[in-house]
Amino acid sequence: MSVRPAWEVRESEGATRWFEFRLDFADGARVDALALVAGGSVCVEEVRAQPALTLDDLAVLADWIEESVAGACATGSEAGGVGPGRRARPVPPRGAEGRQLVAREYRAAQRSGTDPVLAVMSATGHGRRTSLRLIGQARDAGLLPARRARR
Repeated sequence: MSVRPAWEVRESEGATRWFEFRLDFADGARVDALALVAGGSVCVEEVRAQPALTLDDLAVLADWIEESVAGACATGSEAGGVGPGRRARPVPPRGAEGRQLVAREYRAAQRSGTDPVLAVMSATGHGRRTSLRLIGQARDAGLLPARRARR
């Protein structure tokens, strides 16, 4: 098993860090994962397993990743690290309230000059793909302007 930092994005009040995980088993099975650490939460963004994992195996893997990240990061709040015993993902609001949260975070990030997608990822606890889908839904609801002006 190995845990290694992949990359880090520093912001004024902390950092967003990604870690790569690899588990190799004696029978040839392998699990690769990418986890995001931001604002005291851990979010598993991507998992590849050969052979495929069951839902129960995924739950065990998420707990193992959370503990491993806590060990790899500085404990407490320095550098955006997570302390042991925290839950992995905040529970964002759903429906119209969730779309308003996405739009509010997106616009605030644009005003401050930071990456709006990372701001939505941090606010919702979702990965990049899901956050992009949520941003699209906020656009469709008229809460954000169209991405490109039509000619």
